[in-house]
Amino acid sequence: MSVSAPALAPSRPGSSSRRPPSVMIAGALLALVVLAAVLAPLIAPYAPDDIDLSASLVGTGGEHLLGTDSSGQDLLSRVLYGARTSLIAPVLLLAIAALLGVALGTLAAWRGGWADTVVSRLTDVMYAFPGLLFTVLIIAVFGAGMTTSVLALGLAYTPTVAKYTRSVALAERRKPYVDAYRVQGMGGVRICARHLVPNLGRSVLGYLVVLFGEALMSLATLSYLGFGAQPPSSDWGLMVQEGQAAVVQGALLPAMVPGVAIALVVVSFNVVGVWAADRLDSGR
Repeated sequence: MSVSAPALAPSRPGSSSRRPPSVMIAGALLALVVLAAVLAPLIAPYAPDDIDLSASLVGTGGEHLLGTDSSGQDLLSRVLYGARTSLIAPVLLLAIAALLGVALGTLAAWRGGWADTVVSRLTDVMYAFPGLLFTVLIIAVFGAGMTTSVLALGLAYTPTVAKYTRSVALAERRKPYVDAYRVQGMGGVRICARHLVPNLGRSVLGYLVVLFGEALMSLATLSYLGFGAQPPSSDWGLMVQEGQAAVVQGALLPAMVPGVAIALVVVSFNVVGVWAADRLDSGR
């Protein structure tokens, strides 16, 4: 995505290019989380799978800034390494949903008729079937694990992306440049691939950014339920599930630290996502 020239000029008071404080704070937090995930091997004080039973459920202190879990594993180290899985997996999930959803939505909008009817009925059936239940059924067939969870949720999110793509593609298809290319003898597949779909890029990208927080939460939920990441992974959702038993013993940190991390990242992505979607859509 290229940067427009006006964005390089000093912003004027009241200019729409100015970011609200909430967006700046959320963006700074996300940048910090991404940087921490990339630099985890360098800044984590311990390996994420180091077990020290003598330090079980230790509170915050000099040796363990965020405390430890029931196995004596350093929570700060696990959260830093867990950020990698928790951020990369939603990207892969949405990539699958975008690949399938954009293709189906564009096909329905361009062809119309029976193609539109089939795609619409298929997405309606998927909407009527709870996405989490659909995902769990796929996992029951192919086995638990992060790979299966990403693939299953990618399929579950496909109807959502397809419906949105169809709506914006219908409006794009009515624009004069489409008829101009048709008059020149350009085929439908070529028009869609070279012009229509790229012109949908801003809107679809903004929509995917909005969906990122929901995708992260869905994956964390599957890991919490035991269907997603498996031990000894430091995935945040799995960490919450593993730390739940310690709450009974009065130790809140093992469940609270990854839970707060999930909440902060999801809220931050929602704030940044809504702002980015508005900006990308207004720039079309």
